[in-house]
Amino acid sequence: MYELNLLCPEAHVEDLSEALEALDALSVSVEDADAQTEHEQALFGEPGMPPPKEGWQRSKVVALFAKEEDAKEAAVLLAAQDFFESCQLLSIAAVPDQDWVRLTQSQFAPVEITPEFWIVPTWHEPPAQAQQIIRLDPGLAFGTGTHPTTRMCLRWIATHEVKGQRVLDYGCGSGILAIGAAKFGAQSIDAVDIDEAAVSATLLNAQANEVSLNAGLPDLAVGKYQTVLANILATPLKVLAPLLCQHVESDGYLVLAGILDRQEQELIQAYAPFLNLQVADREDGWILMTARRPSAN
Repeated sequence: MYELNLLCPEAHVEDLSEALEALDALSVSVEDADAQTEHEQALFGEPGMPPPKEGWQRSKVVALFAKEEDAKEAAVLLAAQDFFESCQLLSIAAVPDQDWVRLTQSQFAPVEITPEFWIVPTWHEPPAQAQQIIRLDPGLAFGTGTHPTTRMCLRWIATHEVKGQRVLDYGCGSGILAIGAAKFGAQSIDAVDIDEAAVSATLLNAQANEVSLNAGLPDLAVGKYQTVLANILATPLKVLAPLLCQHVESDGYLVLAGILDRQEQELIQAYAPFLNLQVADREDGWILMTARRPSAN
């Protein structure tokens, strides 16, 4: 494998990236060329959403090619393009062979949810103090326990009584929240997602953890639930407010995550016609919001 390293201004990052893809680059990544210096720029965006800008003022574009001659040919063809006048070839370098499986595994350690509850990759032994674990490896669907939003949801499940409940995990991703609910005794669990790959991942992860749940597309969610979980993002959560709230049973809980600190009031206003949302947890700039539907009595 060979890396083609290029310097590019923000205005031409998209042009350069598209050209590299057309030249059959195996992958293209964009980094801040001034990272770790006083000129470093922070680009903020919500996970899963498009970045606010295509790149940095000085972007380093890294393309991976299978052969050195492919990388050299790409550099020659790029140099002939009009937009490339403001770009610069930095280097063509061989990528050292590595045990990529071991390297990937080394980046994922067990994740503590509570002192007794842990997310543990299959290649790790559980910590000695773990009384409850979820076995989960990084995969195609969102949700490995490493993100604050996932940890806060699991912490809520672990510290609230879900035993015997009917639970809905809306936007299930890897199924980690549904599996967590099952581990803590939920009796009937529906996990739904618009992504069929997420549904498949949820079923496989549930099987690996020896728990029983139903997984499918959103039309699987029918009727009332004593706990409704949704770890998505603020914008879709606002759109889904009527739908999610109608699924909450009398005296039941709505648990929402994927919300930044600054979005608290937006969510409170969006859900005000249905339920009274409050912040239940905070971690690393993210918040967990919950509401309880008043008892029918």
